[in-house]
Amino acid sequence: MKLRVGVVGLGDAWENRHRPALRALADRFEVSAVCAEVQSLAQRAAEDFDAVAVEGVRALTSRDDVDAVLMLAPEWYGPLPILAACEQGKAIYCASTLEIHPQKAGEVKRRVENSGVAFMAEFPYRHAPATMRLKELIATRLGQPQLLFCHGRVGRPQSDHVRRNGSRYGSAGEQIVTHDLMELVDWCSYVVGHRPSSVIGVGSNGEENESIPDYQMMSLGFASDDLEQHGSESGEVIAQISTGNYMADHGAEAVSFRAPADLQVSCENGIAFVDLPSNIIWFDKAGQHVESLERERPVGEQMLTLFHRSVTSLVRQLGDLEDAYEALRVVDAARESSRTGQRIRL
Repeated sequence: MKLRVGVVGLGDAWENRHRPALRALADRFEVSAVCAEVQSLAQRAAEDFDAVAVEGVRALTSRDDVDAVLMLAPEWYGPLPILAACEQGKAIYCASTLEIHPQKAGEVKRRVENSGVAFMAEFPYRHAPATMRLKELIATRLGQPQLLFCHGRVGRPQSDHVRRNGSRYGSAGEQIVTHDLMELVDWCSYVVGHRPSSVIGVGSNGEENESIPDYQMMSLGFASDDLEQHGSESGEVIAQISTGNYMADHGAEAVSFRAPADLQVSCENGIAFVDLPSNIIWFDKAGQHVESLERERPVGEQMLTLFHRSVTSLVRQLGDLEDAYEALRVVDAARESSRTGQRIRL
């Protein structure tokens, strides 16, 4: 079955992830309509797929030739495409769920649940080949995780708060940090195999004082009693997560200088270092093992294939919606912890 899709927003991942994936999966997806804040970009993308450029989200979701909506960038309309798709009974693939404001997240979650439509949030970190291999090693060689370190380091957004694709970013520094933190929270939760039970947050916001960088750090605790129910006999698992836009405007080259591993995981029987999307180095009693998984199917194709399967399946799955909402709740709790100086129980 071929899904007819409407594309909403052309984010930074359009050229490198979404467009190639839709091309490779032409037997499963047909792009019928494109809507973007910059009309010239929407027209160009539509011509590329022999589709129609549409002015307006509701006009796109109400089209008869659109079975599902691919929300690929938040742009100015926030969660409106999700709500409009729910009203029209259209399935939703959401690459920008992670940028919904916390105050709106609960309402959006309820609307999706009540609509009965299929929903998938895009989590590229958890679907990366290196992550899949790490999960295999945890189950077979390394044992349960005990300590995780995640660090994201990105350059500052442009001063006019406009993305490379021309769409407005709003509160740029805060949204980039929020997006990265939610990705890392979900990633750690996926690797551990359980949601966190507590969080401590530390951070600073450059929006209030330009001399202070946008930076957030959190420590997640995964309760031992919950982990024992999931097959682990170890004590509490700790995940240290940090990300920020603390590079100066002239520090573009410094962003990639001596970058740490995307994820370091200390397990019961060894340790692993993950560099997304396809490299993993791990150590056990036998020594060092280096693996490159570059020949695996690209992450974009994997995620769209899962979305196609969820839409055409008779079983409705909302796990991604719950995970996205939970990740946003953890980030919000970490910021509350940063303000109060107290650990927040989840």
